[in-house]
Amino acid sequence: MTMELKRIGNGMVLLPGFADVHVHLREPGFSYKETISGGSRAAARGGYTAVCTMPNLQPAPDCPAALEVQLELIRRDAVIPVLPFGTITKGQKGKEAAELEALAPQVCGFSDDGFGVADGGLMKEAMERARALGKIIAAHCEDTRYAPEDPSSEWREVERDLQLALDTRCALHLCHLSSAVSLELLRQARKDGADVTCETAPHYLLLDETRRRDSGNWKMNPPLRSPKDREALLAGLMDGTVDMIATDHAPHSAEEKSRGFAGSLNGIVGLECAFAVLYTGLVEPGLLTLEGLCALMSENPRRRFGLPEASFTLFELEKSYVLEPEEFLSQGRSTPFAGSTLRGRCLLTLWEGKPVWREAGLSEALEEEVLDIIAHS
Repeated sequence: MTMELKRIGNGMVLLPGFADVHVHLREPGFSYKETISGGSRAAARGGYTAVCTMPNLQPAPDCPAALEVQLELIRRDAVIPVLPFGTITKGQKGKEAAELEALAPQVCGFSDDGFGVADGGLMKEAMERARALGKIIAAHCEDTRYAPEDPSSEWREVERDLQLALDTRCALHLCHLSSAVSLELLRQARKDGADVTCETAPHYLLLDETRRRDSGNWKMNPPLRSPKDREALLAGLMDGTVDMIATDHAPHSAEEKSRGFAGSLNGIVGLECAFAVLYTGLVEPGLLTLEGLCALMSENPRRRFGLPEASFTLFELEKSYVLEPEEFLSQGRSTPFAGSTLRGRCLLTLWEGKPVWREAGLSEALEEEVLDIIAHS
């Protein structure tokens, strides 16, 4: 559903619900990190009305029986649409293709997120089969022959997968791009006719390696890169090379993120603060319009992945607040934006006409006004 942004008095604005095509809700298998119940509620609190969940799970959704374990949890616990990815390879081990044809009717695409598919022949086979099924391959591009801090670890596999997408005519989506070279390769592949989109994350747009601290809050994969890479990503956002912004919401336990930068696990959370971080960091300084941000967070991902209609979310834009991760609904607390002063608090999120998040203290009169605006839009 496309809608005009509707401003309401006192700095509030009614927006289309956001869609995040790259989240980790950790169930089944890792419910001590996150659950579908808590993660979907965290998403609703952040203004999201659809999320696509990555397959780093136990069991990994590489066949219908394993996928059904996840789907049952989604049916039981999710408060907004949660759409799973199936794996590209069995067990995400990169040795043998998963049961793509059997999975296709119930997944939003295929990904081995967390692992690059090192075998180019296997990736080509998966792309050919995905194309026949009308499904997207969402590629985590990481060549482990290079250190993660070396941008070659990303762009060399980006380069290979773009060529494979051209060869197979598969719809390819590049996950969490972080380097300037990757964007240049993407631009050229599009000129050559590749059906390819990409995402980046708020932290790659607003932070770089010069800001990094010795804390698990700053440990993610790919890592923060140079100021030049960040500037290239911002330029790609402005010129349309970057199609969408996804959080790569990846919660871990407090203990797993308490070992300093070197010892902590990769992954930060973002569902509950992404809009505020991006509004404060990009819209308020005039780098992006509010309408442009909503396209990157709602319209573009929904169109590419065929996600459900947007529904609505209400944000208060004028009042500043300090981001306190201890208040998150997510079990994850690690974010490099902790303690930041932000604007953009979500007051109400609706799905199918019903509130799935309501900020404490929201008046009934304001909620009724929102519902009346929606009814007449």
